[in-house]
Amino acid sequence: MPSIRPFRPLFPRFEDAGKISCPPYDVISSAEARVYVADRPETFMRVERPETQLEEGASPYDPRAYEAAAKLFAKMRAEGVYRQEEKACYYLYTQTVGSHRQRGLVACVPATDYFAGRIKKHELTRKDKEEDRINHLIATRVNTGPAFLTYRSSGEIEALYSKIVERDPIISFVDEGVEHVVHRIDDDATIAEITAKIGEVPCSYIADGHHRSAAGALTAKRCAEANPNHTGNEEYAWFVAILFPHDQLNVLGYHRWVRDLNGRTPEEFLSALGSVGVVTELTGAKEPAACREVTFRLGQKWYGLRFSDNLWKDAGPVDRLDVSLLQKNVLGPMLGIGDPRTDKRIDFVGGIRGLPELEKRVAEVPGSIAFAMHPVSTEELMDIADAGEIMPPKSTWFEPKLRSGLFLHCIDED
Repeated sequence: MPSIRPFRPLFPRFEDAGKISCPPYDVISSAEARVYVADRPETFMRVERPETQLEEGASPYDPRAYEAAAKLFAKMRAEGVYRQEEKACYYLYTQTVGSHRQRGLVACVPATDYFAGRIKKHELTRKDKEEDRINHLIATRVNTGPAFLTYRSSGEIEALYSKIVERDPIISFVDEGVEHVVHRIDDDATIAEITAKIGEVPCSYIADGHHRSAAGALTAKRCAEANPNHTGNEEYAWFVAILFPHDQLNVLGYHRWVRDLNGRTPEEFLSALGSVGVVTELTGAKEPAACREVTFRLGQKWYGLRFSDNLWKDAGPVDRLDVSLLQKNVLGPMLGIGDPRTDKRIDFVGGIRGLPELEKRVAEVPGSIAFAMHPVSTEELMDIADAGEIMPPKSTWFEPKLRSGLFLHCIDED
């Protein structure tokens, strides 16, 4: 049974929340972050990616970056850009883009649930990225971005939200085509009812934000070990998360781009692909229509590859994923990508960037190839986590993304 509790977030000025809050730190590069900060001088991205406050080319892991984040955030608080809520509450966070809407509960979750497996993972984390977020958290003393959690929904919990969203929101803005709306839940009876209902859910799952979750939990562990009077009720023992019902999430493919064909000519590579499936030349850019299919850009043309049934019919939940089939049968043996987590010849392109980005990459680096992936379903993600298995890296891209700098959780007691 997962645990949650209300908290007192630090909010940006409500009327300025759209221009202060920002995308998550890990969806844009350091160079892109500098452009973002230059265009939006008030943005929290300055704190979220503090290397933007240092000289060009400075490492995101430079100790000076964390010092800059702490100083800048303290300055923002002193100037009243951020203020803390008076009462511990829950919040509803609704995101709408086009016809898609998702609504999640903003709450704090305990690090103990993370270590006990009540918050389930489906990806491995990297130590350097864990340490980056831990260092950032320890320097600023706040969870700057929430963990993105989901749970198997029956609709019962979401029914509690219907009257809440009839009230006026405390925050409402549109940025880059996404509407963001925040409602406060401050009624004690409703807070207690939501806490109890969430407590009946067997577990939650990390949809996105594995490194943020790990950093929150590991920082809590370090603080607990340093506190001889630790009880588990301290603010550092909890981190902020947004819990969405599984059937409201929008998952896009997470595409692959490889710098070269590992010594093969395009003709040789296309011929080799015939050993793992059926290759067809397409009339234009197309995303895969179904599972067990990929499309790819090679030279000036698009192709489709349908994997042979014998490669996946008897496979387990991870091995039958498209990203696994591509890695095991194409990227590894044909293109020499042994470990996609560390190999510098491969890069990953979030689904929101679309097929034009893949065409752009291939045009800029002649001889490279880009693969468009079919999305993994939320049900597949949860089944894999339930089985205790791990997905290949960069398997899912959730859209829209949660905002950083919108719901800040202070890990120090007042």
